[in-house]
Amino acid sequence: MRVGVLTGGGDCPGLNAVIRAVVRKGVEVNGWEVVGFRDGWQGPVEGRSKPLGLDDVEDILTRGGTILGSSRTNPYAVDGGVDRIREVLAEQRVDALIAIGGEDTLGVAKRLTEDGIGVVGVPKTIDNDLDATDYTFGFDTAVHIATEAIDRLHTTAESHHRALVVEVMGRHAGWIALHSGLAGGASVILVPERAFSVDKVIEWVASRFEREYAPIIVVAEGALPEGGEAVLQTGEKDAFGHVRLGGVGTWLADEIAARTGNESRAVVLGHTQRGGVPTAYDRVLATRFGLHAVDAVADGDFGVMVALRGTDIVRVPLAEATAQLKTVPAERYAEAEVFFG
Repeated sequence: MRVGVLTGGGDCPGLNAVIRAVVRKGVEVNGWEVVGFRDGWQGPVEGRSKPLGLDDVEDILTRGGTILGSSRTNPYAVDGGVDRIREVLAEQRVDALIAIGGEDTLGVAKRLTEDGIGVVGVPKTIDNDLDATDYTFGFDTAVHIATEAIDRLHTTAESHHRALVVEVMGRHAGWIALHSGLAGGASVILVPERAFSVDKVIEWVASRFEREYAPIIVVAEGALPEGGEAVLQTGEKDAFGHVRLGGVGTWLADEIAARTGNESRAVVLGHTQRGGVPTAYDRVLATRFGLHAVDAVADGDFGVMVALRGTDIVRVPLAEATAQLKTVPAERYAEAEVFFG
């Protein structure tokens, strides 16, 4: 049996751990051949692939990013893209695919399964916004990176008696902002799920200055002021129709400076949250996902995604996993709010 594997969407720490697990179990236990498709769905559309053997994955467990490359290619937006995937899989004698990605990559996997191509999904996103799984790998590492940055910013903020606004990733889900803000002792945490009052933020910031503390405000890139709109860097859209978000941190820092008279700066963590060595938690979770994805392929159980439920790895329909975003529920935000101000 020949099995293809690909990584799509934004990169994150832990992708290589999944690839390693797929190759090691696929080759050593099942006696399969494994083919790695390059740059997400672009690989099977264009026929770009490479064989993956044990030597290729020997030392990749600790490496961030992905040895296969990634992209946000949508084969359903490419003329003849799906037919081309069928041709490539037939030409390269690939019997099934393991697709590692987030909502967009797995949304394509769901449609391909419905169109008769056998795909098993593995959930990957630093945003932790995939439904049907408690956690995605990449999230823990991103939170650790953001928390470390917040820890460092506390000291420089206090030295200069200024407010610092830290903008983190997450698009329309505030999991990174909530977890890193709590872990880093932020004065204010702003998430996309709940529009924020600028007046209330100013009140919290002023109260911190009155107590001679320098406030740290953590804001998700998709957070919105009440009655406002998302702050966009550009009007650019990707192949899945997503508009690039960002800029709310700088906008809010300027508002704080203008209204309080105190110096305020913005720090945009951006892609630093995606890079570097994965945490031990993400390495283990990614490895377990890879092993269970191989089992699903061996069972011929396509159209599913491996998922974490409690401490168990289970299989859920791709349709369930991609039906909606998993956002921060109101009760989770409310329980954290006692620490604000």
